[in-house]
Amino acid sequence: MDREAALGFIRRELAAIHQRGLPARLLVPLTRPHGGTALQFEVEMESLDQFDPFRRRGVGSPGETEDWMREFSEVLTAPPSVETRRIIE
Repeated sequence: MDREAALGFIRRELAAIHQRGLPARLLVPLTRPHGGTALQFEVEMESLDQFDPFRRRGVGSPGETEDWMREFSEVLTAPPSVETRRIIE
């Protein structure tokens, strides 16, 4: 994986997320299991109802999002995964 290119794609996504007023951050694990994720980003949403529209619009228009996803996939060594977590306070 071209780490710098991947970081650039993630930073672009984070900027788009912040423009929508959602908290988001880049996570770089200090340690990871063999084959584990090297880079992650996290988005905080008020409800799961926000998830699908976010996935469809991501970095802008549907076309811009498709371009971003295609270009990003070219630098990945494994398909991206999505984990949904709930924070209970």
